[in-house]
Amino acid sequence: MIWFFYLLVINIAAFVIFAADKSAARKGRRRVREATLFRLALAGGSLGGLAAMYVFRHKTRKRSFTLGIPLILAAQAALIFWLVNKR
Repeated sequence: MIWFFYLLVINIAAFVIFAADKSAARKGRRRVREATLFRLALAGGSLGGLAAMYVFRHKTRKRSFTLGIPLILAAQAALIFWLVNKR
């Protein structure tokens, strides 16, 4: 149960941080490092990051993001599936 809340919080955080980075990009302000965005995805926020990428059209021209974030999400989904079905 705690994992559900962790994933909920990290995905909301990733969504918000991707959105904030897009806003900063538009306003010419200090940006969030790409490595930080990837770390958020690796920490479990890949679904929130992917959603923000397409809702805000952020980082969708960068191949490292358009391939990397979905691959991270797929790996995490496979891991969760394996953990749930492990016997």
